[in-house]
Amino acid sequence: MRYFFHIGYNGGNYRGWQRHPYSLGVQEVLEDALRKILKAPVAITGCGRTDAGVHASQFFFHLDVAQPWEFDMLFRLNKVLPPDIAVFDIIPMEGLPHARFDAIQRSYDYFIHTYKNPFLSNVSSLYLVKNLNLDAMKAATALLPLYTDYKNLCLTPAEQDSTICYISSAHWLGDKTGDRLRFQISANRYLSRMIRIIVGQLLKVGMGTLSIHEFESYLTTEKGPKHLTPAHPQGLYLSKVTYPYLNLAPRFTSSAILQNQEERGWHLL
Repeated sequence: MRYFFHIGYNGGNYRGWQRHPYSLGVQEVLEDALRKILKAPVAITGCGRTDAGVHASQFFFHLDVAQPWEFDMLFRLNKVLPPDIAVFDIIPMEGLPHARFDAIQRSYDYFIHTYKNPFLSNVSSLYLVKNLNLDAMKAATALLPLYTDYKNLCLTPAEQDSTICYISSAHWLGDKTGDRLRFQISANRYLSRMIRIIVGQLLKVGMGTLSIHEFESYLTTEKGPKHLTPAHPQGLYLSKVTYPYLNLAPRFTSSAILQNQEERGWHLL
């Protein structure tokens, strides 16, 4: 029998979702917790990968078991897990749907604060920049859904089976004070470091060190940036995963601090 687990995690203490031989990943923590509860080895399959330090407001993994358990797994698993990993729902599935391959859309949020704030340092990325050209950033961002080959905005394009991605939406939001920025993007798939690289290049557009034409050339030609500088990891959240048969609202849109900020009002730039 297959179960989908709907979870969220703060990735600050982990080397991403996936297992690593020399560092701790979220997958390993969950598999170890499930092994203790079920008293048997387990292997889980996640809906994707996240970089070290990146968070997930919504994430799914699937687990196969021979027989359904007869206890409150949700309660027991949350009791065993550390505070930075939470399980929201456990969903029995018909057949063998796949947490990774069946996902048709993944959405991410990237949060930036432009002033030093010790309470945001682990959940948003600090960029001490002033007078960003937001109109230029918007114009460059609007180009993203028009193109599909992202090999020049990927850390390891040669290792990819395909560098084609279909971005359905991308835009920037700001808060009422003008001190916070939020980048949102949705696509069917992403390449290695792709979102953080895109954000890094868009910030260069905003600072005037990269023109809109140069940014577009990365999407239309074989020539990529001379230096790929991904944006900081702690501002990035996997925020929504959609399946043809499962479309759950995230339990929360981001961390509690960012949620409070959202209640004060984000607006499209």
